[in-house]
Amino acid sequence: MFLIALLILLGVFFLVAELIFLPGVTLGAILALASYGAAAYFGFTRLGFVGGVITIIIILAVSLAAVVLSLRAKTWRRMTLKDKIDSVSMDTPANELKVGDKGTAISRLSPMGKVNINGKVYEAKSVDAYIDQRCEVEVVGFENFNVIVKRAE
Repeated sequence: MFLIALLILLGVFFLVAELIFLPGVTLGAILALASYGAAAYFGFTRLGFVGGVITIIIILAVSLAAVVLSLRAKTWRRMTLKDKIDSVSMDTPANELKVGDKGTAISRLSPMGKVNINGKVYEAKSVDAYIDQRCEVEVVGFENFNVIVKRAE
């Protein structure tokens, strides 16, 4: 009797694992079916025909309950994160700079490089082909976390 109950519980475990963690027909489904089959076999051989039928009814009832409980939204809402991440790794340069600000190229921009504008270093992209180191640059726009610059006139 203990072995049958253990096999049914293992089958439920593998069934829930298959539904939630292992989508598709994979090892979890195969192990669940094997556990259920072994439990039904032992139910018929050790407990007779009536015991085997009762074992199959228990398998179906427990499996249905496990599927319904594991797929309910409230079950997974308890286990999910509720906090939202609303911070950023850094401010966008558009918050600190404006078009027309001037600075100096720290490294050669070909077309990407570093620039110093208002005492801060930014990753910059040149609209010109190349801008040499220590050349004066002017901000013309922003793209993600990059400053778009051109050679200052």
